[in-house]
Amino acid sequence: MNFDLKKIFFSTIFNSCLFTLLMIGLQNNSNKSKVNLMFDETVKLPIGFIVGTSFIAGSIVGNFFTLSLTNKK
Repeated sequence: MNFDLKKIFFSTIFNSCLFTLLMIGLQNNSNKSKVNLMFDETVKLPIGFIVGTSFIAGSIVGNFFTLSLTNKK
């Protein structure tokens, strides 16, 4: 249990730092575009923000999948 708590804490800190660096890096970005979804379009966002947030979301989801797999042992 202690190992899982430590892994969640590390993942939270790591992804928060990535998100902070993403916000700092995108302050001067002027290239904005819309993303076409199935039913609608998003607002104009920088491409780096879209790619960065999807990377961070994948990192979080991947961490929870590995946590659920390690608990089944």
